[in-house]
Amino acid sequence: MYVDEKKSSLTSEKEGRKYYFCSTTCKIQFDRPELEMKFLKRALAVSWPLTVAIAMMTYVLHFSYSNDVMLVLASIVQFYAGKRFYAGIADAINNKSANMDTLIAIGSSAAWAYSTAVVLLPAFFPTGNTYFDTSAIIISLILTGTYMQRIAESRASTAVSALVALQPKIAHLMKGNRITDVGIGEVKIGDILLVKPGEKIPTDSTVIEGESSLDESMVTGESMPITKRNGNKVIGGTINLTGSLKIRVSKVGNDTALAQIIKIVQDAASSKVPIQRLADKVASYFVPVVVLVGIISALGWYFVGAVGLNTSILIFVSVLIIACPCALGIATPAALLVSSGKAAKEGILVKRGESLQVASKVNTIVFDKTGTLTKGRPEVTDIVAVSGYNERKILELAATAELNSEHVLGKAIVAKAEKDGIKIEYPKKFTYLQGSGVTAVNKKGKKIAIGNKGLFNMKLEGSLEKRLQEMEAQGKTTLIVSEDSVAVGLISLSDALKEDSKKAVSAFRGSAIDLWLVTGDNERVAGAVARKLGIKNVISQAKPRDKLEKIIELQKSGKVVAMIGDGINDAPALTKADLGIAIGAGTEVAIQAGGIILIKNSIYDAYVAIELGKSTMSKIRQNLLWAFGYNVILIPVAAGALIPIFTISIYNFLPLLAAFAMAFSSVTVVVNSLLLGRFRVKGQIRPK
Repeated sequence: MYVDEKKSSLTSEKEGRKYYFCSTTCKIQFDRPELEMKFLKRALAVSWPLTVAIAMMTYVLHFSYSNDVMLVLASIVQFYAGKRFYAGIADAINNKSANMDTLIAIGSSAAWAYSTAVVLLPAFFPTGNTYFDTSAIIISLILTGTYMQRIAESRASTAVSALVALQPKIAHLMKGNRITDVGIGEVKIGDILLVKPGEKIPTDSTVIEGESSLDESMVTGESMPITKRNGNKVIGGTINLTGSLKIRVSKVGNDTALAQIIKIVQDAASSKVPIQRLADKVASYFVPVVVLVGIISALGWYFVGAVGLNTSILIFVSVLIIACPCALGIATPAALLVSSGKAAKEGILVKRGESLQVASKVNTIVFDKTGTLTKGRPEVTDIVAVSGYNERKILELAATAELNSEHVLGKAIVAKAEKDGIKIEYPKKFTYLQGSGVTAVNKKGKKIAIGNKGLFNMKLEGSLEKRLQEMEAQGKTTLIVSEDSVAVGLISLSDALKEDSKKAVSAFRGSAIDLWLVTGDNERVAGAVARKLGIKNVISQAKPRDKLEKIIELQKSGKVVAMIGDGINDAPALTKADLGIAIGAGTEVAIQAGGIILIKNSIYDAYVAIELGKSTMSKIRQNLLWAFGYNVILIPVAAGALIPIFTISIYNFLPLLAAFAMAFSSVTVVVNSLLLGRFRVKGQIRPK
């Protein structure tokens, strides 16, 4: 809950920052979350079996000493499982502010203390009614909700660990003709390293020999492999796809790009302000008011109404039982539980409950491109053939030439040919020309070449040149296909849009949400994607810090920002955004940094998640309104408003009615929350 730094005496420091807490429980959860989880498991293992036993004895299995047995069982639940709430009261007193622990402890203690008095002093309480089930149920339900919340929150802390795991552990150190494997921590600036095909670049360096294609998509957002040659810089953690490289180390340790991304994620995570939970905030005023009402009512009727000590105690207890926060305590968890279950059925993983609360307020969305709006892999989009050839023949020639290629573009061409049922003949000869393309000789002795303009020393025929320029202007990678040194066609590839990207963007626009495309890809590709989707705000060639700074800029202008991405380069922005939505097929880092995960990789599910967030918050508001409204109406009744009508005899059964009313309030909250299971956005197909 919200903490006043001036009042809080509970603090902790981490990563150079100071944090303030409302209770020792919250501090332990922050400093040593594993300790709190162990206690919660033990407490639940004790509280629920005993609670069930108490409920059975209360409503079903009555016997001579049932009250005595319930006193023992309820005391264990109250003072072992519920001891964290008493610690919360002590902290609230020290901090001069009430918290939810105060409300839970006072409410459950009132029911337990009164019931204990009934058992130990039966002469003073002739009705014999006990409320051990009330105190036990309150504690068990609240602990269950806390446990579930902690499970979800624990996943967020692994984001940095996932980033660290991406760093290579071993480097091939070259000294003359000798190659030695050394730990990455032993590498120094100026060292020469060898990077083999398929390996990760050990650390930020400069190429001094060799040529290769690198997959930098997870760090830079660039969808296509980048050719690196002598003098080019390479980034630690990126993947070397094809050739071998000799590189000279330029940065090590905390100075590398990946280490900087790790630091950005840490800073963004630690600067995020917790959402102020409505129930906790109201509780800070509600608790002292309820206690005061109970005391004033009891004393007033005792001295002014002359109702006697027994009735005065019953009045005080009735007020506290009526005000007991069972419905208030489950108003939010019940809705979040149903909502999270519904989300899971829709292929949406909600990691933190507050993510749905933030989702309901989102008015700006920042999209990554590669792997988010697009599929994250190149596909053949266009085939152009000159006179005398057809598209199928061009694809056959290209696939034959690319059959032995390990390049991602070559694999995409071969996959397209296989999908179209084209029989690909194994070439007699194959040559890979780094950064340009490939050449091959087929079984008929025809020389086939496919690549970019740098591979060909020829002028294209007019219409072919025009189509080449058109497709490149659309952000597509276009390759020339030749047979016996004559250009016979073109094949273009691009990182194709996901099937539901247009539907999702259209839905967001219909909700009046401001949309941004911020990508590490080049301006031409970014612009082409934005035009197809109707996104007006575009930033290209954005580095991880650029994405983060854009999020901060939008937040400073008063926007509630959701970031949707899948790459390492998106992790800082996903963490800093008010709501991080990660694509399920993305990197582990992005998944851990996001508050909501789209398991099915459907971008439309982001729209479903935001709409579900709105419905969830609506239910929570309804639940809280009922919980507080119930107290506002019934507290005066418990305080003695009906004594003039029904006399003090009403207190022979009013505490029992108070417990029933509290239970009814809880049932109402749960039933209302269950209605979220029927949630469906307009136009959405309900999953089978």
